[in-house]
Amino acid sequence: MADKIFRVNMTDLTTSIEDVPADWAGLGGRGLTSTIVAAEVEPTCHPLGHRNKIIIAPGMLSGTVAANSGRISIGAKSPLTGTIKEANAGGTAAQMLAKSGCKALIIEGLPKGDSWYNLHLTADSITINKETELIGKGNFAVIDAVADRLNDKHGVISIGQAGEMKLLSANISIKDPDSNLRSCGRGGLGAVLGSKRIKFISIAPTDAKVDIANQEAFTAANRTFTKALVDNPISQALGQYGTNVLVNIINESGGLPTRNFTSGQFDGHEAISGETMYDTIVEREGKPKHNCHKGCVIQCSQIYNDVNKAYKTSGFEYESIWAMGADCCVDNLDHIAEADHLMDDMGIDSIETSVAMAVAMEAGVLDFGDGAEVCRILKEEVANGTPLGHIIGCGAGNVGRTFGVTRVPVVKNQAIPAYDPRAIKGIGITYCTSTQGADHTMGYTIATNILGVGGSVDPLSKEGQIELSRNLQIATAAIDSTGMCLFIAFAALDDEKCLPALVDMLNARFGINLTADDVTSLGSTILKTEHDFNLAAGFTNKDDRLPEFFSEEPIAPHNVVWDISGEEIDTFWDF
Repeated sequence: MADKIFRVNMTDLTTSIEDVPADWAGLGGRGLTSTIVAAEVEPTCHPLGHRNKIIIAPGMLSGTVAANSGRISIGAKSPLTGTIKEANAGGTAAQMLAKSGCKALIIEGLPKGDSWYNLHLTADSITINKETELIGKGNFAVIDAVADRLNDKHGVISIGQAGEMKLLSANISIKDPDSNLRSCGRGGLGAVLGSKRIKFISIAPTDAKVDIANQEAFTAANRTFTKALVDNPISQALGQYGTNVLVNIINESGGLPTRNFTSGQFDGHEAISGETMYDTIVEREGKPKHNCHKGCVIQCSQIYNDVNKAYKTSGFEYESIWAMGADCCVDNLDHIAEADHLMDDMGIDSIETSVAMAVAMEAGVLDFGDGAEVCRILKEEVANGTPLGHIIGCGAGNVGRTFGVTRVPVVKNQAIPAYDPRAIKGIGITYCTSTQGADHTMGYTIATNILGVGGSVDPLSKEGQIELSRNLQIATAAIDSTGMCLFIAFAALDDEKCLPALVDMLNARFGINLTADDVTSLGSTILKTEHDFNLAAGFTNKDDRLPEFFSEEPIAPHNVVWDISGEEIDTFWDF
């Protein structure tokens, strides 16, 4: 079955299925979303206007049995940052789209009138249907409704109330194998889907299989690749404690941003740590190990139950727990879990919204440490679109501007996550130079700065940080194009068999002859494509900077400041 481009025009409510242009044939995931955005979206357009488009693309290995290949990429011009944006997540949608022969789904235009719609995609059609029942409802209600109307085998991509209100922190949610939620979280892409008045997209199940040019070679390469993932000690730690294993590690490093980035350590770190979370999950009969998509062998996700042993949240990630925990000084995991559940249901980025809460705490809107009030504001203000809800729901930068706060941790208006750049300088370079605003996943230098993966670079020194971030950003752009989870990077950096096996799978899938250098070249091309879009949108090198307080306020316990100059940062793009 040949791959196709599925296109939806919301202005005239028409759909089409097109052949894949030759220039797009070798792309997938982020490589494809960013290429299409760069080719078809005017860089200076209003992100919520009719000229923006939203692109949904599975990765190059999506739909195969390759381990950890279930990520989906969604791209557009971001309403939060004004830059190009790609966000990815697990769940079932990537594998289902790939098996349906959907290379990419392009949604363009804005509908006339006040009607809302849903889309339904099969292997040979895409239809637009009016939607009335689910407007104003959360994501969990959407998943239940699709199961009732169709069946629970369908994939679901949806927005909650935050996306309907076009809040700049709104995300796009993906149904996972247990009918829970995964989030394409950052950059406000839920607001873009909301602007097009699409509540959800359902994907029909199919028994079709993606074509593999050399099945024997593919199976052998996948076996080698899977073993590298399973044997890796970081993978094993993630499987035991989830990403939240990092709370104690980053706290020990002095890089755990606390009380709106005024300290690098949190007194309550043990109460919100991965170890404590694991014990709580086991005690409450949850699942400490869980996969966010079929075929994941790391299983860093989990299901966290409340005190009554009822489901509360899943995919309880370090960055979300840090943001609502240490950054807001909340040391109660149940309050954090309730906040995570509320944000999942309304469809809003848990990093951006939680950092916005910390800035609001600094402004005196609520007290540091008041987890109950955080949950009340989310439930009663943000989900219902009150004035305060809109202020917080449009992100940390918006809260800072509204209340006159000067310590606002953002780059290109996107909240800085989970790792203080003064104490971990490599991640600071990633925050500055990322084409998509502050985002740790763009070039995860924590691997080398803190965990000693792929070598070691002193987190407190300026030396080697630009090269480290650049190399990891290039590699990440390529990984994001394959449909692979970012966490394969730990094995790829330390196991000499891992990356060649990934390249072998790509070659066996498509009947081509890529080398490792070709994969690196793909990553470089993606970064340059994204950077060129941002330059055309009006961004300059002066936007590749951290807020000034990082250079002026030393952070405990190391009492260090951000000391990498603008001239040094600008050398990042010398490749």
